[in-house]
Amino acid sequence: MQIYTAARGDTVYSIARQFGTTPSRIIADNLLADPERLAVGQDLVILEPELLHTVSGGETLSSIAARYGVTAGTLWRNNPFLGGGTFIYPGEVLNIAFPPPPFGEIEVSGYAYPWIDRDVLRRTLPYLSYLMVFSWGLRENGDLIEPDGADDLRLLARQYGAAPVLTLTSLTERGTFSSELVERILGDPVLSAAVSRNLASAVRDEGWGGVDFDFEYIPAQYAEAYADLVRDTREALGGSVPVFVSLAPKTSAGQEGLLYRGHDYGLLADASDDAFLMTYEWGYTYGPPMAVAPINEVRRVAEYALTEADGASYSLGYPNYGYDWALPYVRGESKARTLGYEEALRLALNKRAEILFDPQAASPYFTYWDRPETFEDAVEHIVWFENARSAEAKMRLVPEYGFSGIGVWNLMRFFPGLWVVLNQLFSVVKPG
Repeated sequence: MQIYTAARGDTVYSIARQFGTTPSRIIADNLLADPERLAVGQDLVILEPELLHTVSGGETLSSIAARYGVTAGTLWRNNPFLGGGTFIYPGEVLNIAFPPPPFGEIEVSGYAYPWIDRDVLRRTLPYLSYLMVFSWGLRENGDLIEPDGADDLRLLARQYGAAPVLTLTSLTERGTFSSELVERILGDPVLSAAVSRNLASAVRDEGWGGVDFDFEYIPAQYAEAYADLVRDTREALGGSVPVFVSLAPKTSAGQEGLLYRGHDYGLLADASDDAFLMTYEWGYTYGPPMAVAPINEVRRVAEYALTEADGASYSLGYPNYGYDWALPYVRGESKARTLGYEEALRLALNKRAEILFDPQAASPYFTYWDRPETFEDAVEHIVWFENARSAEAKMRLVPEYGFSGIGVWNLMRFFPGLWVVLNQLFSVVKPG
């Protein structure tokens, strides 16, 4: 695999000649929606398959998989244009095999709301070990509130060999998140025990493949009670499925801020099967423009995590989104707009912006001008987002720090470069 950054005047045809491949392969492997236009600074992943197959009449995806001794999942991961489906046509060229991935196996999790576009989900599921369905809530008595559509995602995940995971948050019956509700439950051993029992029952009765705790803004005095809840749930499940916990991105034990105080890395990593580091949101909706997950800051969190729990299993969080800020940034007034990779790329193309890459943050960005009818009303914008290079940089941290895998927040938009790069660096564990 090579990642090529488009220069001014490049076309898919000139790039294909440079790398000894075909334009159709570059278009298919990168899912280029508009192959006649490339943004200056746009990343293209150039794949180097060991084995290709040209589809003949009468062949099916399953017959091709059987012929080469691979699974349908392998073909889906190697050929993202298939979209997790089985439709192929004569003359289509499939990637059958690549060189062995350099970093071996990892677990890959990703969060999705029940209303995720099903085509996006089917395209993504071949790359997932765990589908985190977001989210279940809690009633005052410790009963669970199941989101509409969760069962559909559970069944679909199983079809693609991914384990569906029940994600529990502080969502109330009113549809809002409540730290007060979490405090009430953590402060009452009877209620905490009820939550553990209810989670174990849901897993057993409905067939969920794991439980994920995502409680945020917990006061420091409830840190031990939170870890006890995670541990008690793990014991109630008896090792039948894994228990995960999401951790705010801390760099020290005494880090100030309500987001961090109730998350004791050592206690929670020890209580769970895997701890998910939420290494993103440095750049956020109301904050100043910057990368969402600058790699220098991600490293600080990873290094701190390793000091808190020897031998713990950690997953590195990855943001599948970026932000568009109007300039100048005004504290207390500015509000950035969220966007995904495809939208960011279209914006760069339409505004004829050059995509730049910040080496310290290992993240791409570009600026553009909104041009209304009068020049005086023009507004400059800056966009920070993720691309193939930033994805590769973060993924390489997984083997560097000995982590178990990565977790993606969130899956609502499909980002081709993320999954193509992941497939070249790792094999995905499929527990489902």
